Amino acid sequence: MRTLIAVLAMVLLTMAAHAQATGKGRRQQRPVQKTEDVAKKKALDDDYKNALKNIPVPNEKPDPWKTMR
Repeated sequence: MRTLIAVLAMVLLTMAAHAQATGKGRRQQRPVQKTEDVAKKKALDDDYKNALKNIPVPNEKPDPWKTMR
């Protein structure tokens, strides 16, 4: 009985590991980025950097307990 349970456990664990394999052992290739996607990503990154420059620098150190005192 113990042998049967051990064999059954090994089969079930092997099936779980097999389910993690992708595409019958072949790795899937990443899709090639199009030049339009790269241009959009660069434009978004530039907009983000410009938005960060527009944030004002605080003059005083932030105090989260300021209103609690």
